[in-house]
This record gives sequence, structure tokens and C-alpha cells, in this order.
Amino acid sequence: MGKIIALANQKGGVGKTTTTINLAASLATLEKKVLVVDADPQANASSGLGVDIKQADCTIYECLIDRADVRQALHDTDIDTLKVISSHINLVGAEIEMLNLKNRERIMKEVLAPLKEEFDYIFIDCSPSLGLITVNALTAADSVIIPVQAEYFALEGISKLLNTIKIIKSKLNPGLEIEGFLLTMYDSRLRQANQIYDEVKRHFQELVFKTVIQRNVKLSEAPSYGLPTILYDADSTGAKNHMALARELIAKNQ
Repeated sequence: MGKIIALANQKGGVGKTTTTINLAASLATLEKKVLVVDADPQANASSGLGVDIKQADCTIYECLIDRADVRQALHDTDIDTLKVISSHINLVGAEIEMLNLKNRERIMKEVLAPLKEEFDYIFIDCSPSLGLITVNALTAADSVIIPVQAEYFALEGISKLLNTIKIIKSKLNPGLEIEGFLLTMYDSRLRQANQIYDEVKRHFQELVFKTVIQRNVKLSEAPSYGLPTILYDADSTGAKNHMALARELIAKNQ
């Protein structure tokens, strides 16, 4: 039975999509069967894994709104064991369309249920908001990874997200756990980055991943080629960091 992990933080630009793409690709190269569900209307996780979103007939939007067969939405990537369900700009309006639907918070859970047997890990890349689609993702998920940028305002807004997780746990998904807080865009030369790391560690203790994702040019270059960093430059710091994260996640879930 696979594990569904949402990557969420309503603060934008913290590295959610970068983490989703590269952690998924690293796990796939370690021979895990992995699915990325792009639940962000910007569809960056889809294009970053080489999916041509203009050519995609069936996306997460059709699965949620029209209840299209989820298997029709699966796209191949350059790694055999890594698949993607792409996003669509229509997802912006999906929250309004979903308002009148029965069990509207649980639609994504129902959509992904048939795939849980087929994959070891299913990652949901959430949009930077706490709207109905993100609520759906957190209701469908077994756990959540929270990327935290190693910068001054990093902890701002986390309390809001933790509060949302608490509400979802009490009302919709009692099994939801925090998989871990992941420090991203880390620059060890900056005193501030080290202070933030210490602060996150002090607040959340063993919930913080030992692996940190360092600032790395290759991480930002790779998506423009539609490739995860491990295929773009396997020797780069970004690729190595995510491989270490993949191994830490596997060890944690054994």
C-alpha cells in the first residue's frame, strides 16, 4: 500500500514544487514506484517533469470535476517508475465548481484511492494557499512535508498551516501526520540561515528532516529543460541533497 504525502505551505516560493519534483525523481531512481499529483494551477511540477500541459487531455481538473478515470490522467516521464498527473489552469476555478459537490473535501481522496496499491509514494504538490484543493490534498494524504525557507520570515504563516492541519485532523482525516519540516534554500555561509535552522529545530525537534536543501543553481535551471535535477546534473549539490532526503524518507518509513 502506497503512502500519500502532500507538500504544503501557503507561503509561496519556499521550494514546494522543486522538492516535489526532485524527491519524487530520487525515489524513482531508487526503484520506488512514484506518482506526482500536480494540484497547483501553475502546473510547474508537470512542466518540470517534462509533461506538455497544452497536450494533456485529462488532468487532475477533469478527475476532480468530471470524475474522469484517473488512469487516463497518468503521464510518463524520463524515469520509468515515475508518473505524473498534470495540472491545468482551470484548477483556479475548480474550488468554486466544487462548492456544491457532495463530500467536496474528500473528492481527491476518492480519485487517488485506486492508485494507492500501484505506487510506493504519491506526492501531491499543493498550491500556495489553504483553499479547498489544498484541503482536499490534506484530506487525501497520510502525511505532509512542510518546506521551510531558511530566511527571516520562514516561520511566519506556519502556525496558520499547522492550525489548518489540526482542523483537518479533527474533522476530515484523523490519520494525518506531519512527515517532517524540510529546510530549503539553505546557505550555510549566512548566519541567519543557521539561526533559522536552530529555531525550526528548537520548535519542531525530531519532526525536522536531518537533510537540508542547499541553495543551488542547477535546481533552478533543471525545470526549464523539463528534467529533474538528477537527470540534468547528477553530481550537483541539489541532486545529492534530494537523494539524501529520499534515503532519509525511506528509512523513516520502513
